[in-house]
Amino acid sequence: MWSYYGTKKRLAKYYPKPEHNLIIEPFAGAAMYSLYGDNWKKQVYLYDKYSRVIKLWCYLISVHEIQFDKLPDMKKGDNVDNFKTLSNAERDLLGFFCNPSSAVPKKTCTARGELAWGRGKKYIADNLYKIRHWVAVHKSYEEISPNLIGTWFIDPPYQHGGIWYHSSCCNSHINYSELAFWCCQRQGQVIVCENSKADWLPFKYLHSLSGQLHKTMEVIYTQE
Repeated sequence: MWSYYGTKKRLAKYYPKPEHNLIIEPFAGAAMYSLYGDNWKKQVYLYDKYSRVIKLWCYLISVHEIQFDKLPDMKKGDNVDNFKTLSNAERDLLGFFCNPSSAVPKKTCTARGELAWGRGKKYIADNLYKIRHWVAVHKSYEEISPNLIGTWFIDPPYQHGGIWYHSSCCNSHINYSELAFWCCQRQGQVIVCENSKADWLPFKYLHSLSGQLHKTMEVIYTQE
């Protein structure tokens, strides 16, 4: 729904299709896998350790289209704190658009942010109906219980490159050996995302992406 650091928007079409009626994202972020194609029609459980991400999802799941349409337009230089009538979740939504692809909400709108929010506001308004049945919960991955049978789409902060996430969920706080064991214990279809530098699971090539600074190679681990 919004531009987020590490988003899978450009990669979503390359991942295996969900084989179960339930999709579980333990590191939800912007949940681009669950939003892709017809995936949103499944039952979707979103979990994230970063509370602001989950509060934003709870807001989007419940907000009425008429109320959402009242959100202000943003211009370059606008500061989200100046919109006094907005809730914290609404300010965070605008903050994520202020500087697209950020790992945390920003305060001041950039020129890119002005364009992104102009397009993004309409996109979100047109797609809110897709997420009404979703569930978003503030939990770390290891707190998720029970171990349900479903499609587990696991997209953690990358072992090499995940340092820009908020301190509550950055890769310095993840024990990748424990995460690998946890992933292999999930029931159903397991899809784990990483880049080619990772070594904590036997990853296989998925797709290459050209970024602003360098080219990256995305890899996955799958299990059924």
